Amino acid sequence: MASEDVARKTSDSAVSTIVNLAEEAKLASREGVRAPSHAFLSICKSLVAGGVAGGVSRTAVAPLERLKILLQVQNPHSIKYNGTMQGLKYIWGTEGFRGLFKGNGTNCARIVPNSAVKFFSYEQASRGILWLYRRQSGKEDAQLTPLLRLGAGACAGIIAMSATYPMDMVRGRLTVQTEKSPRQYRGIFHALSTVLKEEGPRALYRGWLPSVIGVVPYVGLNFAVYESLKDWLIKSKAFDLVEDNELSVTTRLACGAVAGTFGQTVAYPLDVIRRRMQMVGWRDASSVVTGDGKSKASLEYTGMVDAFRKTVRHEGFRALYKGLVPNSVKVVPSIAIAFVTYEAVKDVLGVEMRISD
Repeated sequence: MASEDVARKTSDSAVSTIVNLAEEAKLASREGVRAPSHAFLSICKSLVAGGVAGGVSRTAVAPLERLKILLQVQNPHSIKYNGTMQGLKYIWGTEGFRGLFKGNGTNCARIVPNSAVKFFSYEQASRGILWLYRRQSGKEDAQLTPLLRLGAGACAGIIAMSATYPMDMVRGRLTVQTEKSPRQYRGIFHALSTVLKEEGPRALYRGWLPSVIGVVPYVGLNFAVYESLKDWLIKSKAFDLVEDNELSVTTRLACGAVAGTFGQTVAYPLDVIRRRMQMVGWRDASSVVTGDGKSKASLEYTGMVDAFRKTVRHEGFRALYKGLVPNSVKVVPSIAIAFVTYEAVKDVLGVEMRISD
């Protein structure tokens, strides 16, 4: 990560790395050698580590993730899920064990490339930002500040989210559908093709704007708080948690938990609005956001602001935090496991993350 990058010296900068790759390719071509470059292998290993981290963490909390989405979008005039324990029991009773993990396969298919791109983008953004910061400040030993880490995390989150958003949109619908739904999406590709055919390409990015806005506090604070906590604990040696200038897995888990709690609390209303906007236009949904209680007709949102306004008007301010409890229970182990798994896989693969001038 960023703090580890700064601690290791190297002669390659973010820009020179690309130049070196090109030069190595030329030499290999001339000499008839096709040995992969060290930098390229390091990038591939970083992507694998991020993908494994995302898949493991999401699978561990899949039942809570599904319940959260069901609470966010369920028909307020026909309440089926009324709390974390009751909701989980209801899913188990009506859909069985498999129902708890419905949509998890699609979620993993989405989150693996999402996490891989996110972690990789964060490290590359950190390198570039640190390089520019050192150039402008004139301090060769300068380190990333929490604000700069926030910027790197936000950039990484936006890139990763935008690249995989259509998969997230259909994943939400696959998660919400039940055995009694009038129409069944058979899988992620069937859902993508159906939405594209019936609702048009723009529907695949419905809810994208609140997602982008939510990236800054959610992903940005996750990375910034996690890295800052790690640096502070190592430098101050607080609570005697540092051994051989390293933090234990348990301590890193706690840092990830704190970081996840900060991010999800600030960004949660935007997540609710995003999910509700994704459901708009799905005429065969069995669980959809409905109107003001008179016509009980499905709401149509003209945009993010309109979605906020109608949600608060018809259901009150508390509706913006529907599903917050299972999400809070879910996000702490999810984020913590993701960070720890990522670093563990990096160590196993021998990934070298370095930043220099």
